[in-house]
Amino acid sequence: MDATPYRPLTAADLPARLGDLPALRALLGPDPAQWEAVEVGDGNLNLVFIVTGPAGRAVAKQALPYVRLVGESWPLPLDRSWFEWNALTRQAARDPGAVPRVHHFDRGQALIVMDFLDGHRILRRSLIEGVEHPGLAAFLGRFAARTLFRSSDLAMPAAARKADLALFAGNVALLDITEALVFTDPYFAAPLNKHTSPQLNALAAELRADARLKIEAQHLKAAFTANAEALLHGDLHTGSVMVVGERAAVIDPEFAAYGPIGFDVGMLIANFLMAFHAQSGHEPAPGGRDAYRAWILGVAGGIWDEFAAEFARLWRTERRGILYPAALYEDQGQPEAAEAALADRLAAIWTDALGFMGVEIHRRILGLAHNADFETIADPDRRAACEAPALRLGRRLALGRRTIRDMAEVVALARAEDAAQSPSR
Repeated sequence: MDATPYRPLTAADLPARLGDLPALRALLGPDPAQWEAVEVGDGNLNLVFIVTGPAGRAVAKQALPYVRLVGESWPLPLDRSWFEWNALTRQAARDPGAVPRVHHFDRGQALIVMDFLDGHRILRRSLIEGVEHPGLAAFLGRFAARTLFRSSDLAMPAAARKADLALFAGNVALLDITEALVFTDPYFAAPLNKHTSPQLNALAAELRADARLKIEAQHLKAAFTANAEALLHGDLHTGSVMVVGERAAVIDPEFAAYGPIGFDVGMLIANFLMAFHAQSGHEPAPGGRDAYRAWILGVAGGIWDEFAAEFARLWRTERRGILYPAALYEDQGQPEAAEAALADRLAAIWTDALGFMGVEIHRRILGLAHNADFETIADPDRRAACEAPALRLGRRLALGRRTIRDMAEVVALARAEDAAQSPSR
């Protein structure tokens, strides 16, 4: 397909267009006429097909030359699939089994063909339905620690990391989306913003008038643009995780770029905090999901705990990069100095993560790209009653990121905002 001019796939023509690929014939069956494709993409950017044949299934993901959520008025380069493919290959090496296996990549067609994750579903849907997944916090915390630590100057050879940094710096269009939609647009009346109106009008105006909050959001944006600490997934939330029972996989790293380690961690935890606040919009009766609320907050806290523990293990066993070399600490008989440096790094990541939690909550409620946790609550009054405490929590996290000590305090703040909105809880 490399010599063929780019053309968006359709379910009807996909078997014929991919039928000569040996990898897919081996995976699906030798006769493409027996394959069937169904378009299932419900995201903001791409086409996604499930292709079924007599021997198995695969997923084909193709980039469109525009933002699907908005339309052709917002063009996007097709090369974002190139960055996604590069990110998937690196994540697969750094945390084996955590991402789908790639069977074929066609840069000219902006196409990635990868494993069909049999039985899996998007985690966000499970959270909306009140389904628990054992081991989820451990999987997510360790994935973040392994992919971030192993792509940083703590672990990678300096030349390889600088080459990687240069490669992913080319993901300019996706970076521009993050920089605008996460850090800037929610804090003023940007044309594409939306929120539950009129119910949240007053609170939205209050947040957009908060000078300290807007300054803090731009401090965080400065950190995102300047602190190239590690290769980020870039869009790590509960819609980018697939689950079945105790198994999970991370998908969709097309926003991958180098940035602060706390970004992925904070964005991920923020989505569990939003899921917590959304539960009263999904429960059949008040208090009906109190136990599930507690489970969600337990996962949120567990993600940080598992991340910190795995990051510390990697620090002690895989710290071979140019930062904090053992020659300065352990080799000089000062292992306690290495531990003190580790504590400092984790504290800095924690401070960043808190701020990114706050702005992620705000952009998902006040900006362009919302999440289904709130959007599937049909009654706008009920939806706004879930969104308002989340917005207030977001402000407390962003402004309090230098003083909030741990996840126990974050959980207490989330519960306090929830109770203030619904005193009966």
